[in-house]
Amino acid sequence: MFVTMNRIPVAPEYVQRFEETFRQRARLVDRRPGFVRNLVLRPANPAEEPYVVMTFWESEAHFQDWVNSPGFKEGHAKSSTLPREAFRGPNRLETFEAITDSAQTEH
Repeated sequence: MFVTMNRIPVAPEYVQRFEETFRQRARLVDRRPGFVRNLVLRPANPAEEPYVVMTFWESEAHFQDWVNSPGFKEGHAKSSTLPREAFRGPNRLETFEAITDSAQTEH
């Protein structure tokens, strides 16, 4: 499994709008081949810690296909409606290959 983790520092006065953007997301990624799920994590202290947006994929190739698709641009257009001051700094994308997963049991 391939996992992306995008750390997004959100200004306190934009927390509600940021969260609403994800609640109302286009959901285009949900129909992509290889997509497993999307998880948005609210930090314990949003004024000092970033939100974490995770996506889970069957493989890195599936993720790259999504990033290079027209749906990616369309799906992210909505998030660009937040002004620059909504963010306390740049986001940081990290990628991982899962080596163990307790949700998957071996028999």
